[in-house]
Amino acid sequence: MSEEKKIAMWSGPRNISTALMYSFDNRDDCYATDEPLYAHFLKSTGIPHPSAKEVIENQESDFEVVISELIGSNPLNKPIWYQKHMCHHILDNNDISWVDSLTNCFLIRNPRDVLLSLSRITDSIDLNATGLPQQRRILEHVSGVQGKNPPIIDSNELLENTSSILGKLCESVGIPFSNQMLHWEKGPRKCDGIWAKDWYGSVWETSGFVAHKNKEGELNSHLSKILTEAMPIYLGLREMRIRP
Repeated sequence: MSEEKKIAMWSGPRNISTALMYSFDNRDDCYATDEPLYAHFLKSTGIPHPSAKEVIENQESDFEVVISELIGSNPLNKPIWYQKHMCHHILDNNDISWVDSLTNCFLIRNPRDVLLSLSRITDSIDLNATGLPQQRRILEHVSGVQGKNPPIIDSNELLENTSSILGKLCESVGIPFSNQMLHWEKGPRKCDGIWAKDWYGSVWETSGFVAHKNKEGELNSHLSKILTEAMPIYLGLREMRIRP
C-alpha cells in the first residue's frame, strides 16, 4: 500500500463487530479503534447503558475533537487504521461529511437477531437503537459522494464463509488479505473500550469467528413492531452486500 488506509466499519449493535475488530487488530500492519463516538452518544442522549458514567468520564465526548482525531494520522503509524463504529452513535444533528476522509464499509445483521440479543442487555430499544436508519443515512451519503455502493457484508455470511468474505472485503478496500485475520488469542485485547467488561464477555471466550446459530426466543409486541420497521431497511442493504 502506498499510503495509510483508514477503514471505518459501520455496524449496528449486537453484531459480530467486536470479533471483526479483533480480526483486523490481529494483523501486524493494523491499529484498531473501538467505538470512538460512544461517550459522545451516551452524554448527548442520556441513555442508561451499563457503565455509562464510567465511559463518559474516560473517553473524549466532544464530537468535533473525536472527529479531528479520526481523520488525522494513525496513532501508531501503521499502514491500516481500522475504526469500529456503531451507526446509532451518529445522531440526527451530527454532520457526517467527515466520513468522506475514510474508506467506509458496512456490517449488517438480521434485525430479529439484533433485537433478541439487545433486549437481554437493555430496555432502551427503538428503531434507532438497531442502527439501521443511521446506517442507511451514512451509506446513502457515501454512495452519493463516491458514485458507487461501498462494501457491505452480512454477519451470518461472514461466519459461514469467513475466508471468502474477508478476502473480498480486503480486496474491495484495497488491502491484502492476511491469514492473521482468521484467529486470535482468547480474552481481552488492548483495543477494547472501557465498556468491554459489560458487552464483550462472549467474544473473549472465542479465538476466531464462531459458526452462526439462530437466536432463540420470541419478540414481545413492542420489539415486533420495531422489527416490522427495521426489516425493509435491512433487506435493502442486504441486496447490495458482498456475496461469498
